[in-house]
Amino acid sequence: MDLNPPPGENYANPRICLFHVLFKAGALAFYILSALFFDSFVIIFVVTVLLSALDFWVVKNVSGRILVGLRWWNEIDDNGESVWKFECLDQESLARMNKKDSWLFWWTLYLTAVIWIFFGIFSLIRFQADYLLVVGVCLTLSIANIVGFTKCRKDAKKQIQQFASQTIANRFSSTIQSAFSVV
Repeated sequence: MDLNPPPGENYANPRICLFHVLFKAGALAFYILSALFFDSFVIIFVVTVLLSALDFWVVKNVSGRILVGLRWWNEIDDNGESVWKFECLDQESLARMNKKDSWLFWWTLYLTAVIWIFFGIFSLIRFQADYLLVVGVCLTLSIANIVGFTKCRKDAKKQIQQFASQTIANRFSSTIQSAFSVV
């Protein structure tokens, strides 16, 4: 992954990018600044987890679909087994995705988890089990999106490779058929 955003390209979906970052930043900022304004751990817990849950929902259902063309969900089948489901745009649409949007999506997804891990370590060092609980919930939501979208991206790459192999095989067989039908 490149550390710098792609040059010379604007965001194709600036509002979606804003909300993709807004709830992440809101949850992190509230968690950091809340100790200055509130004495109640319950308020800190509820608001931080609520902002993190909103972030989870926006990333999973809106920005993931629009910024990178991926969507995932988990279902329980008739046997009670957990089944991951993945959806991605077709090859042409994925190739047209805005690179800057994609860059922002992936970097903020991973960076948020790293920051929550840092806060978790800090809570451990300070022996703050209650704040570790807040961080644990927020980190779990963040990691769930990372796992879902990473699996979805791998599934999309596999589908693209299968499509490419199938297309090449079809072209090859039609070329051979054309060659023998001429003879």
